[in-house]
Amino acid sequence: MSDAPDKESQTEEATEKRLHDSIEKGDTPHSREVTLFASLLASLLFASFFLRAGANRLVGALQHLLDQSALFDLGAGRNASALIAAALEAAADFLLPAFVLFVAAALIAAFGQTPPRLVVERIAPKWDRVSPRAGWSRLASPRNATEFAKNLAKLCAAGFIAFLILKSEIGAAYATLYSDPSGLADHLLAAATHLLAGVATAVFALAAADLLWSRLHWRRDLRMSRQDVKDEQKQMQGDPMIKARLRSVALARSRKRMMSAVPTATLVIANPTHYAIALRYLRSEGGAPKVVAKGQDLIALKIREIAEAHAIPVIEDKALARSMYDRVDIDMMIPAEFYRVIAELIHFLNSRGGGQPR
Repeated sequence: MSDAPDKESQTEEATEKRLHDSIEKGDTPHSREVTLFASLLASLLFASFFLRAGANRLVGALQHLLDQSALFDLGAGRNASALIAAALEAAADFLLPAFVLFVAAALIAAFGQTPPRLVVERIAPKWDRVSPRAGWSRLASPRNATEFAKNLAKLCAAGFIAFLILKSEIGAAYATLYSDPSGLADHLLAAATHLLAGVATAVFALAAADLLWSRLHWRRDLRMSRQDVKDEQKQMQGDPMIKARLRSVALARSRKRMMSAVPTATLVIANPTHYAIALRYLRSEGGAPKVVAKGQDLIALKIREIAEAHAIPVIEDKALARSMYDRVDIDMMIPAEFYRVIAELIHFLNSRGGGQPR
């Protein structure tokens, strides 16, 4: 049977944990059109603000080298190196703004969509990437068909816009040739800028739509079945059976510790078999009487049994036992409202010489 998930059963939206795990593994929504738009925008900025001035500096530098060509003896290695260095410096001065713009645009397009993250699993070699069968499956997949349709639509839109812009500029280009050919370069630069602006506008619309589509498609691929949601909740919260077992073990240990503290009690208040509260009070320890054990039914009987085995007085007072049981907890001192009645009981026991009243 195939291990591929059943798309029909994936009816639940992805949980925050599934989305976070997908991002941690490097599976994030990414739009290529955003990167293309960033590149076109960088080209437009370069053509609008840097190309004219950079070209003038480059032409001036090359013209200076040509004017000073007699000073360079290419037969000498040092002069040849100096000439090449001067030419490269002029070219670098012309291309540096373009390089900075393109690198900045690429970084913004990449990190603007997804924060940077190093995922070793994504760059690890996988044999299925070189498998012809797997490659053909990826090539014929619906996603690649969608990408082909997007690229075709992008090419048609860019071509149509370029046709309209060039058609509107061709008349002015002819007029420039017949009037002042020296202005042809400026006209071509203006036409190229208009062309880049038009294509960038079209690609911006495509990028916005593709970015939205890629995120919707990413969430759709991460959809979960109801069983997946239950398994994830069980994983995050723990198996209910295991949690119940752990609670049972913790309760048994707590009960064992409580029972081991009963022999240290001063007296036990009972009702007569439903409730039992063991209290400890020593004047040398200071403070109010402290609850060392309490319980109902079988636990109450066990507390009485241990108390009787250690000759600890057991006082049967239904009203007092019932009212105290809901107000006290293990290892806490009794509330102030019980001070008087407990003090009277302790005084009574002391006056009896530690006897065990019933």
